[in-house]
Amino acid sequence: MLKKLKKNKRKKLLALAMASTVALSGFSTITISAAENTTTTVQSSVIAATPKLVDEKSIDAVIAAMTLQEKAFMVVGGNKGGLVSENGEVIGGQSTKVPGAAGQTQEIERLGIPAIVMADGPMGVRISPTRPDDNKTYYATKFPSPTVLGSSWDKELANEVGEATSQELKAFGIDLLLAPGMNIQSYLLNGRNFEYFSEDPVVTGEMASSFVNGVEDNGVGTTIKHFAAFNQRTNNNGNMVVSQRALREIYLKGFEITVKESDPWSIMDSYNMINGTYATENKELLTDVLRNDFGFTGFAMTDWEFGLRDIAKQMEAGTNLLMPGSAAQSQRIMDAVNSGILDEAILDRNIKEILKIVVNTRTFKGETATNEPNLTENAKISRKAAADGMVLLENKKAALPISNKQSVSLFGVPVSEINTGGRGSALVYAPYHVGVAEGLRNAGFTLNEELIQKNDQYVAEMRTKDEYKGTPGTFGSVGPKLPEMDISEDVIEAAKNTDVGIVVIGTAPGSYATDRAKEDFYLSDSQKQMVEQVSKAYREQGKKVIAVLTVEGPIETESWKDQVDGILLSWQPGQELGNAVADILTGKVNPSGKLAQTFPKDYEDLPYADRFPGSADGFPYEEDIYVGYRYNTTFDVNPAYEFGYGLSYTKFNYSGIKLTEGKKFDGEIKVTATVKNTGKTSGREAVQLYVNAPDGKLEKPELELKDFAKTKELQPGEKEELTFKLDAKDLASFDEESSSWILEKGTYKINIGASSEDTKGSAVFKVDKTIVVEKVSDVLAPQVEFERLSKN
Repeated sequence: MLKKLKKNKRKKLLALAMASTVALSGFSTITISAAENTTTTVQSSVIAATPKLVDEKSIDAVIAAMTLQEKAFMVVGGNKGGLVSENGEVIGGQSTKVPGAAGQTQEIERLGIPAIVMADGPMGVRISPTRPDDNKTYYATKFPSPTVLGSSWDKELANEVGEATSQELKAFGIDLLLAPGMNIQSYLLNGRNFEYFSEDPVVTGEMASSFVNGVEDNGVGTTIKHFAAFNQRTNNNGNMVVSQRALREIYLKGFEITVKESDPWSIMDSYNMINGTYATENKELLTDVLRNDFGFTGFAMTDWEFGLRDIAKQMEAGTNLLMPGSAAQSQRIMDAVNSGILDEAILDRNIKEILKIVVNTRTFKGETATNEPNLTENAKISRKAAADGMVLLENKKAALPISNKQSVSLFGVPVSEINTGGRGSALVYAPYHVGVAEGLRNAGFTLNEELIQKNDQYVAEMRTKDEYKGTPGTFGSVGPKLPEMDISEDVIEAAKNTDVGIVVIGTAPGSYATDRAKEDFYLSDSQKQMVEQVSKAYREQGKKVIAVLTVEGPIETESWKDQVDGILLSWQPGQELGNAVADILTGKVNPSGKLAQTFPKDYEDLPYADRFPGSADGFPYEEDIYVGYRYNTTFDVNPAYEFGYGLSYTKFNYSGIKLTEGKKFDGEIKVTATVKNTGKTSGREAVQLYVNAPDGKLEKPELELKDFAKTKELQPGEKEELTFKLDAKDLASFDEESSSWILEKGTYKINIGASSEDTKGSAVFKVDKTIVVEKVSDVLAPQVEFERLSKN
């Protein structure tokens, strides 16, 4: 009987449909009328032989047994989210699985297909802290953002945070994490930069790979996102006009690294267009590049775009799953198949790629949620990661570390309005959030409590005013940036009575749906006045002033950094913010973070300053391959703090920088470097390898990061030898004319250093002839002419 049905698929579907009822998760029970030319006997035989999903080998048979309607449901998410069918029925069963989770797939019980659950996000597991059926609170650990992890330059740490995240995902019954974010921090004001790792694709790819491996080695999936060129938030649907070379070398490179090194279970398409075609409908992007060139084997889902695109084009392009899902989308899919617009075989392919992931999930394997994550242990990991990613920008005359026997006055709105980071998909309901004041108290400092109380009252009162009220919502309360409290009556007494003045500087809370305002790059007038007043009062007393930056991205420091003795960039590092700040300020932890995003001196120094975030017609990436430090080093633009920069409480000496296998390229280059701690305290160093490639057919940036490593904790006098390996693909550039990665002949210079501007030693090697390293799909070409930055 089964063999007969496989020969005549449509006849089988009609027989299966006879008088049967199919219950689908989140959808009303659907009755399908019997075909007139079938019999009850045939129908019973089919039902008896219905296959079940038991493993990957069973997938083809399960798909063959699906009705068209089941297929149309399988490629559409099973969310609740307020969506309803045409007859008013609520769609999806999200709340019946994990309340507050971002979404889930459809369940088809008769075929043994469970609904798998997805949850945000980039800073930990985002679910609802309460449930209607009990009085418990469901907390999760708020980990540092990817920006903090990127600044750690610590692959093992990223892996550890991924593993800890996976343990919480398992505890709550989550199958798929909708993270990490991997877009390039190419635009300083991008409202979602905190979700991303770096302005550099190698840092992005390597750190994301380590995180993904940490999650997936424990049986939970990840979703790398947003694919691709989603580097601004002002116009989600805008057209990103990017050269093929910039796409391959900058905006797709991190994804390529992670796909090849970590095999993520899924990928999320971006909202935007790339060179005239929406990412979700872009077959060149999702099939030619992602699957054919990169070798991706998971499934692709839309972002939560609520059916705004052409469904047939999405299915054909390689978007497997439409999120969050609606009955109307399923009906559109069936209509497209029945009208001949969409080949049913495309649905079969897309479903197969989904089910290949489903059979690996914990839900499919029958594992149950404990709802008891180890919050105590994971808080330790969060604190460690937060401190590891903080960057010491200034430390004049060894102003830091400071003793906890000293008394401190704290200034600034963020002392009272604690911002540990994240909004939107990055919201995490943590059991607590430690602010700077609490962290210093925990470390044993005596604080000017009267000043803190006054600041608390000021902030609370300001938030009651209409112009400063926050807007509550699912994605968090957002209020305008508050002006600083007038401290003119307090600062002089504070300087007389406490040993250290600490100004805490924050950026605007921001909105999940927009980019940062240009003004947010600069201190507000009240912040400038606060810094000036604290600096003057404390320096008149011969005392130190320290600035702590609880910011989500680079800010202007050039105009005021001389007014303080030390600057600690804490970013917004999760629930352990205050404790981690105290760890650095006291020297309990020696700072080892370094910038993975350049701090410019002025916003006008950026190559896109006059055109970000583009127009309604699109946003041409005119800077092309010259992103971040590539631009600064090539065009001699001096930043405030360069890429890779970060200070330590100890000193490191570099030696033994050499090629280990000759000075001619023979398929691979190995470079060694020895790092020695020559200071008086233990510490770690992030060692960076840059390559200066010769201009040939293709012009090259002055420097490009190719690899990095972080030493172990080196005691004073201790040293460690590091080895780096580079192959031809690592060194190659993308040639648009031949659509290939080529390694051009000439002399290459390797720079080992502490930052993009602090080279500690070099080595050179030669490539005797140009090598075509890899031929790839000739796709994603711009459809319009636009000016591209060039040094020629």
